[in-house]
Amino acid sequence: MGTHVIKMPDIGEGIAEVELSVWHVKVGDMVVEDQVLADVMTDKAMVDIPSPVHGKVIALGGQPGEVMAVGSVLISIEVEGAGNVKESAQPAVAVKEAPVAAPEVEPVVQSKPVAAAAPRPAVCQGPMVAREADERPLASPAVRKHALDLGIQLRLVRGTGPAGRVLHEDLDAYLAQGQSNASAPVAAAYAQRNDEEQIPVIGMRRKIAQRMQDATQRAAHFSYVEEIDVTAVEELRAHLNEKHGATRGKLTLLPFLVRALVVALRDFPQINARYDDEAQVITRLGAVHVGIATQADIGLMVPVVRHAEARSLWDSAQEISRLATAARNGKASRDELSGSSITLTSLGALGGIVSTPVLNLPEVAIVGVNKIVERPMVVKGQIVIRKMMNLSSSFDHRVVDGMDAAQFIQAVRGLLEQPATLFVD
Repeated sequence: MGTHVIKMPDIGEGIAEVELSVWHVKVGDMVVEDQVLADVMTDKAMVDIPSPVHGKVIALGGQPGEVMAVGSVLISIEVEGAGNVKESAQPAVAVKEAPVAAPEVEPVVQSKPVAAAAPRPAVCQGPMVAREADERPLASPAVRKHALDLGIQLRLVRGTGPAGRVLHEDLDAYLAQGQSNASAPVAAAYAQRNDEEQIPVIGMRRKIAQRMQDATQRAAHFSYVEEIDVTAVEELRAHLNEKHGATRGKLTLLPFLVRALVVALRDFPQINARYDDEAQVITRLGAVHVGIATQADIGLMVPVVRHAEARSLWDSAQEISRLATAARNGKASRDELSGSSITLTSLGALGGIVSTPVLNLPEVAIVGVNKIVERPMVVKGQIVIRKMMNLSSSFDHRVVDGMDAAQFIQAVRGLLEQPATLFVD
């Protein structure tokens, strides 16, 4: 038997260090070639670290949240044969027998199946687990909420997922053993609670926190809100979906918003820009690269629809869908998550009435979409029901004047209220 040491790989683009985000294995686990061992976080994206060998994990080189240099020891695996290190030269890596608590992120889905991977153990039917009172079991937010609703103490449930993660099936097995009872959910709703939970701010959540803090400290934010009548564009969208939806795919409102930004920015090039405040240089772009803020399990991601000015409605719709899926699955590449010139953010049906979106530096503008509601409006002296929506946008006042911002949003409004003008050159 020998030892194969896997070092933190060079991910490229001059990156010298990365943050260890989550382990998918623990000491004692058997792993196979191409199995994902850990996720690491760069400045832009989450990256999978696969195993190049079959073997048994004998040491982990870091804990989630730790910043590790490229080339440092990530993990040691016992393998058949000589391995890649001599016995006398084995790295002095502390063996952590207990799984390390990971942040609240779901494991990233592997991009390709692992044919020889060891099957996951069946859901445990044994007795409950005796964890320490302050030991925080691994579980997703959905599992934690499910356990709370059932009145189950999560620390008593044996986890059969990666690194001992508690799954929904484990809760079902726990209930089947009689460790809970039918009155537990009702009792739990009124029980006095004194528990506390400390969640380390690491991985994607730390990157988001740093970027948001940096944006609010460096940029001179100001927001502008305008009301838009989207009745006509919604009628057009419904008509196009009825006529072409089966062959070209369904359209949401987002492709129309992207098209409105593209057309409006022709007259407002100072808004389709990036500001390097250290070099004191504003770069105005001819291309419109629209960032689409997307909520994923690991946090807020902003994949980029490149060259939106050259895309049709359906082309934009397909690209938005593709990028959103990649971001939610943690598979968006660094290139797909960088290079935007303006960002579009929407909470869909949860969009509320008004929001104050934070700039995605180094951009100088972000357009926030609020929910569509039906309201009585006065049109040509008559009270009629119209579909109304607010745009809540923020700008960097160091670069964009208030008058320019207001005129830009008014231009977007005019295009959406008269949707035929979206396609008139």
